[in-house]
Amino acid sequence: MTDTQTLAPTDFAAARRHMIESQLRPTDVSDPVVIGAMAVTPRENFVPASHRALAYIDRAISIGGGRVLNPALSTGLLLTRAELASDDKVLLIGSGTGYAAALLAGIVSHVVAVEEDRALVEQSKVHLDALGNVTLVESALAQGHAAGAPYDLIIIDGAVEQVPEEIVAQLTDGGRLLTGLDESGVMRLASGRRQAGAFALVPFADTDIAPLAAFARPKRYTF
Repeated sequence: MTDTQTLAPTDFAAARRHMIESQLRPTDVSDPVVIGAMAVTPRENFVPASHRALAYIDRAISIGGGRVLNPALSTGLLLTRAELASDDKVLLIGSGTGYAAALLAGIVSHVVAVEEDRALVEQSKVHLDALGNVTLVESALAQGHAAGAPYDLIIIDGAVEQVPEEIVAQLTDGGRLLTGLDESGVMRLASGRRQAGAFALVPFADTDIAPLAAFARPKRYTF
């Protein structure tokens, strides 16, 4: 049990500070803008009511439908490596209950948040609709959102086995894509940049991030 779990369930401000000091600062979450956003965004609002007391533990939290809110460390590492700019237009794929979208909304110009689970879309609406610079789209994750392209940055908030070309094509030339990478069950964070139509992911950290079934490679059968 972490120290965060021993805090009073209603002392979320203290839990948030504890998360910053014990989970983020000792690692490579070093961007002060990212840390600032995570320090003021109420993570407890983005988990089911039954899990609010666990909002700041350093593990994934179930949000229903077989999906999870990834650990804050994984989110912080992704956003730090993304080198966010205030004029970025960002596509967030797998927005879940909206936590990463809310963090991004306080930093970048506009966020298009794509989620295919209707129940999660409904949960996130109450918080994201009030932000003003987030467009919430209910759509298949593996399709991204071509109607809003091109994007300066695409973040897939989960681990993938592959990134469809259809999604890479939605980046600007020079645009960045960050995601978790599922390499035979080993989870890593990875980043890539689209240059003259070419794109490749390069892992940069091993961490806990949940796989997204929508990005699994088709199974091949041999006889």
